[in-house]
Amino acid sequence: MKFLGTLLLLLALVAFAATGAAVYFVYTPFGPSSETFLEIAPHTGTQAIATQLEQAGIIRNRYAFEALRVVRGGTLKAGEYRFDHPAPLTEVYRRIAQGDIYTRTLTIPEGYNIFDIAQAVETAGLGQRDAFLAAERQHTELIAEWTANSGTKPRSLEGYLFPDTYHFARHTTPVHILAAMVRRFRQATQQLGLEGDVPRTVILASLVEKEVSQDAERPLVAGVFLNRLAKSMPLATDPTVIYAALLDNRWRGTIHVSDLQSPSPYNTYRHAGLPPGPICNPGMAAFRAAIQPAQTDYLYFVADSQGHSRFAATLEEHNRNVDAYRKAQGR
Repeated sequence: MKFLGTLLLLLALVAFAATGAAVYFVYTPFGPSSETFLEIAPHTGTQAIATQLEQAGIIRNRYAFEALRVVRGGTLKAGEYRFDHPAPLTEVYRRIAQGDIYTRTLTIPEGYNIFDIAQAVETAGLGQRDAFLAAERQHTELIAEWTANSGTKPRSLEGYLFPDTYHFARHTTPVHILAAMVRRFRQATQQLGLEGDVPRTVILASLVEKEVSQDAERPLVAGVFLNRLAKSMPLATDPTVIYAALLDNRWRGTIHVSDLQSPSPYNTYRHAGLPPGPICNPGMAAFRAAIQPAQTDYLYFVADSQGHSRFAATLEEHNRNVDAYRKAQGR
């Protein structure tokens, strides 16, 4: 009897010690107090993940992680994870099982051109501006489904990088970022029912996007552009002049006479018709306007002092609107 009692006591002590160890390894916070990143490659097994975590100082014991895997189950997700505070093993496991990977946010507003986007990519810590610009010029095959029949190979992805908020891992390549934006363009334009001469519609939408900020006025502006095109009148829109200067790396923040005289095919003061490509990346409202422009006899428009536009069918009426705008501005 005395031997049995001693055995039971030893078993109880072992169980107590095992429970204590389990609580210690699983629930006691452990890990870095400063930012630490860990990259888990696709198809990495539990044992290798546990070893990585232990070697990085994120968990106390890899065997405890493997044991928790047996208890909890689930699929451990590949990706880059960010750890910046001591945490229980259960929290570390949950994050990897849920795929709580670390990403950086990239927000592209409507009307950003490719230079704006490249700078936003660099600011977000997702790569160098120049590398992004080089990639978007090199990988025009990403938009081949819309441009293959246009007669000329596109020189840029301008217009097809849809404005949205994106989330990318730190080491995402420029090509993957571009592909995600083009994929979003495809989704958005399919939703709108965009068909026919897609490059022409994208160019028109980009002009509309840059000319006005009021969504209600966008169909009217699209109608003005189409009316001028039908009469072989130059579009004479300032945003194309600015874009031409940007392409030539000579934009100085203000339109000068030399800009208006530029031979660039994007200069719609000198060249009739649409410019050879989009001048920015338009949003949904601009695309809707380009697809369904307003039917009017307007040929001109100018901003007013309230941030809206005044439209006119004749040059005389347009000149009066311009004079009213200048007076409101004290010119």
